[in-house]
Amino acid sequence: MKFMSFNLRLDIEWDGINSFTNRFPRVMDVIKSEKPDVIGFQEVTDAMRSRLRNELEGYTTIGCGREKNYHGESMLIAYRTDLFELISCENVWLSTTPKVPGSTYGGDQSPCPRMYTSVLLKYENSEKPFRFINTHLDHVGEQARYLGSMQLVQAISEYDEKFVLTGDFNATPDSPEIKLITSALSARNVVDCTKDLGPTFHNFGRLSKEEMVKIDYIFTDGKCKESYEVEDTPVNGQYYSDHFAVCAEIEL
Repeated sequence: MKFMSFNLRLDIEWDGINSFTNRFPRVMDVIKSEKPDVIGFQEVTDAMRSRLRNELEGYTTIGCGREKNYHGESMLIAYRTDLFELISCENVWLSTTPKVPGSTYGGDQSPCPRMYTSVLLKYENSEKPFRFINTHLDHVGEQARYLGSMQLVQAISEYDEKFVLTGDFNATPDSPEIKLITSALSARNVVDCTKDLGPTFHNFGRLSKEEMVKIDYIFTDGKCKESYEVEDTPVNGQYYSDHFAVCAEIEL
């Protein structure tokens, strides 16, 4: 199956030609061209979520906002309606009170609540379902990111099913929060499908190659067959996002 991690960048008016409203046709072109089976989106506001649900044909979308009223940015998941049956879904906040909407770790964390959305999907006529998890870790606090990774590891360790984890982790490959995921789950032979890929955040082409960083990942305890970044050649200065979408073909 083909999995995609796709940070869409918030719809911000001052991004001008690169605001989501203007970029939306390019976003749709990427999805139609790549034809992923399951997508983990990040930075999806209420309006963006509604538009994707209305216009993303052939996919079921699921996920709620991270604020205490269930609005705001979501860890939206989209899966092909013709291929999968949804068994269950859970929205979990990265905090000491994971069932409390809008909760955070505090400490060095930004004011933004962080969370993950997890779905249990069954592929066509397969007998066993698999787990797909999508997250977006804090952009400010190193401790908050590490605690978030630890919470994800603890959750995954309790799953019996094979899994795929996508997300914008706001951390480079050599950071403790990234190393924790594969080391703490070594008994499950967890791998980073994106380990051989280059930087993923380019800030709408404003960063030089030396300034660009890799912060988007796809982890699994399955077998990675292929992974790549989706090329983003600007058209009259317009990109599809400020991150490269990342794809991985995984055998579970």
